[in-house]
Amino acid sequence: MKVVALIPHYSHAATVGQVAQAMRAQGLPVLIVDDGSEPAAQQVLRDLAAADAQIQVVWRAQNGGKGAAVKSGFAAAAAAGHSHVLQVDADAQHQLADAQKLLQAAFRQPEALVCAEPVYGADAPKSRLYGRKITNFWIWVNTGSRDIRDGMCGFRLYPLAPVQALMQRHHIGERMDFDTDILVRLYWAGVPMVWVPTPVRYSAQGVSHFRVWRDNWQISKMHARLFFAMLWQRMGGKA
Repeated sequence: MKVVALIPHYSHAATVGQVAQAMRAQGLPVLIVDDGSEPAAQQVLRDLAAADAQIQVVWRAQNGGKGAAVKSGFAAAAAAGHSHVLQVDADAQHQLADAQKLLQAAFRQPEALVCAEPVYGADAPKSRLYGRKITNFWIWVNTGSRDIRDGMCGFRLYPLAPVQALMQRHHIGERMDFDTDILVRLYWAGVPMVWVPTPVRYSAQGVSHFRVWRDNWQISKMHARLFFAMLWQRMGGKA
């Protein structure tokens, strides 16, 4: 099993270095995909890559969204011969040391998608929690089960082979709809899932690139696509 840590990045200059160094401290090579950040943030990435040959950067010419950045990272990881990708957000909200728990679960079950199950504290914004409840409700509708415990957390360890096969068959959302879209479709494809509880923290100084109207519209369209795809499957169509 050959794993690379993938960090989709858009203007998180204050925290991306902390995330990259935490992954390197756990022995992982790091692939950062910059999604058209401003020059100052890009310079931070150049400095990281210059200081460590095991940190590489893929540059996207313009901002295409988190999903587009992750998909670019999947392609680069596969081209480099990696079998698995540990996706971790650049904002340092995850318990980065728990990457070891995800890795251990993947070594035990390498064919599985290993997902962090977020444990929220008092600092979690209520709007985020309510939004997650709505998304999780639609996931339960579209899968007919509660096997998926959280649909939006961006801390996951993917086996690349089924991901690449899925992306050849289906268009996956390219913005904030990506994490849920690919999760439901991998579930439909029969990819086993393992869940690892891990804390999530929110900093008062944290930077969020979630755009309420645009991203909620994208997520709503994604739920509608998945709902009609689910109905098609139940009528005998192919997933």
